Amino acid sequence: MRTAEEYKNLTISEFTKAADVYETGHAGIYEMCKDDYPYISEELAKEGYQDLLDCGCGTGPMISLLYEQDSSKNYTGLDITPKMIEVAQAKNLEGVNWVVGDCENLPFEENSFDAIICSNSFHHYPNPQLFFNSVKRVLRPGGRLVLQDYTAPSVVLWFMNHTEMPLANLIGHGDVAAYSLEEIRGFCDAAGLKVEKLASAKKWRMHLVARK
Repeated sequence: MRTAEEYKNLTISEFTKAADVYETGHAGIYEMCKDDYPYISEELAKEGYQDLLDCGCGTGPMISLLYEQDSSKNYTGLDITPKMIEVAQAKNLEGVNWVVGDCENLPFEENSFDAIICSNSFHHYPNPQLFFNSVKRVLRPGGRLVLQDYTAPSVVLWFMNHTEMPLANLIGHGDVAAYSLEEIRGFCDAAGLKVEKLASAKKWRMHLVARK
């Protein structure tokens, strides 16, 4: 069993290598992340916000799309991998704040954001409850978390967590675990976040909307 630090170091190593191709047509398995963007955009469009945080932003593809739609909002992208943030900064999106940091300990003041998004990053977090607790702290009252990641029926989840992800670790990936909808609800409840939408979708995807 790896420590939290070991998982995070694997993630940093993995995405340092991936940073330069992450948004190209040669991104390999990372191209599946694009499937999440319409879900998140659609959810965000349902109500207004001004200050948005993207947890595990990578090179900033989701923020880039949102910025194209409305550059007047305040966007912050956070990622644990310095190289990902370096590539994101090179986009020179005026006013966007790019930060190297840990999603389990968000480096922001209380009540800083109206919306927090997290796309295909959560399964890299070794202490998932800390992430939800931190989200609760930095969201403003009434603010939303919109999260997309993996889920599956119990038998498939067992295979993913006990076979697929450990094998991925051996080849240098920082995947930690995927969770059932019930486990996700439990994390939200423990953090004091109200679940408004929690559902499975095609391709083993999980869609969560939770509110402070």
